[in-house]
Amino acid sequence: MTNPLYDTLFGRHAGRTDPFLILADGATIGYDAFLAQAARLANALTGAGLGAGDRLAAQVEKSPEALALYAACVQAGIVFLPLNTAYTTDELTYFVENSGAAMVVCDGARAEALGPVVRALGARLETLDADGTGSLARRAAECADTAPVVPRDGGDLAAFLYTSGTTGRSKGAMLTQDNLLSNARTLAQHWRFGDADVLLHALPIFHTHGLFVATNITLVAGGSMIFLPKFDLDRVIDLLPRATAMMGVPTFYTRLLADTRLARDLVAHMRLFVSGSAPLLSETHETFEARTGHRILERYGMTETNMNTSNPYDGERRAGTVGFPLPGVEVQVTDPETGDPVQAGEVGQIEVRGPNVFKGYWRMPEKTAEELRDNGFFITGDLGRFDADGYLHIVGRNKDLIISGGYNIYPKEVELVLDAQPGVMESAVIGVPHADFGETVLGLIVPRPGADPDLDAIAAAAGQALARFKHPRKLILLDELPRNTMGKVQKNVLRDRYRDIFAAA
Repeated sequence: MTNPLYDTLFGRHAGRTDPFLILADGATIGYDAFLAQAARLANALTGAGLGAGDRLAAQVEKSPEALALYAACVQAGIVFLPLNTAYTTDELTYFVENSGAAMVVCDGARAEALGPVVRALGARLETLDADGTGSLARRAAECADTAPVVPRDGGDLAAFLYTSGTTGRSKGAMLTQDNLLSNARTLAQHWRFGDADVLLHALPIFHTHGLFVATNITLVAGGSMIFLPKFDLDRVIDLLPRATAMMGVPTFYTRLLADTRLARDLVAHMRLFVSGSAPLLSETHETFEARTGHRILERYGMTETNMNTSNPYDGERRAGTVGFPLPGVEVQVTDPETGDPVQAGEVGQIEVRGPNVFKGYWRMPEKTAEELRDNGFFITGDLGRFDADGYLHIVGRNKDLIISGGYNIYPKEVELVLDAQPGVMESAVIGVPHADFGETVLGLIVPRPGADPDLDAIAAAAGQALARFKHPRKLILLDELPRNTMGKVQKNVLRDRYRDIFAAA
């Protein structure tokens, strides 16, 4: 193969006119039409001077054209960097600067704000709107609908995904063609996807789950996707009868369960429901089965590795666990101090090795060396245990990462914003259980002596500085933060104290 990822995901579908994407309004886009759109975009990118190995940062709304941009980058050998649409200009500036992106593609509404920043960093700015219009779309419309496939090797970089760092500074996880391709092939086989499958896709495509799991599996299998811009309860319920499978985050399932229309008859034809990106409460798992007759298949993955484990397709899908290591993937639970494997039943840090594990962090060799062992095992930062039957249980994180609605939030980044506000002496940000989002953000603030901080003003300031999913759902004033004898804030104490604060949410 000249370009393994392109040839396997996209190129082999050339000439197929059957549907690849089914849109919310019922319109369809065939494989061949999608590939032509991707080729036009690839020609536009190379015509703008981008070449193999260059980085393209995309902060665009979900659309068929946005998905074709991913395909275009693969075809042209360009490293694709999808970015959360909620990121602020300050956050995006870091990603562009750190990645050395040659081009930034954004929604037209953000072009005025981003233009000076992007140009100052030496990158080119193009726009692509949710309706498929924009400057990049206009350039592509003038290009041929066939394009050369740029030769790439399986070890070449295909994508960057930024993940939170221990100091609040995001790290660019470098994902190779082989990383993405091995995982897509394994999951398609493990979850029994075929060309007759219709996946209901309501996930974002700036995230591993929606782009490299849901989309890549569909492409490997040659099936089709009902491609919704976002999770809309009414549209999902209307379109479930046309689907055979759905992938979602726990929030999708809690919202479906809150609607009386979710019943056995509605999903009788469905083959598979998958959940990931955040912990699925056992109660949600059990209630969904009671209502629908389907047991949700929960799996475990992360930005640096894609998917690592999965509950079985055949066999018991055990609530509260993430199943077994995927074929070809090794998972071990080790002592955080020694790195030695622990016995079944004992809690330790989860480490992963396999063809799915990323190449390292972009321009962060020290951080790569800290988390990626010489023997190939990646230290995930999650704590877990294997039970007697070999199921993996995630019990927490040895870092304070918060996962809310499938999005990663590092508390330090939020704390820096809170600490900078008038009247604030210090703060602690923690994740607490939330029925809809798995976890949500709680901010605990200690005032300066004699000060009376304005919590509404602080919340507004956080809203300006941070993406919406990082906003504290609630701010609480405390006289002091609990600390151990070494002076370290005991966030475990805070999490225990406030774990039920959103129990009624």
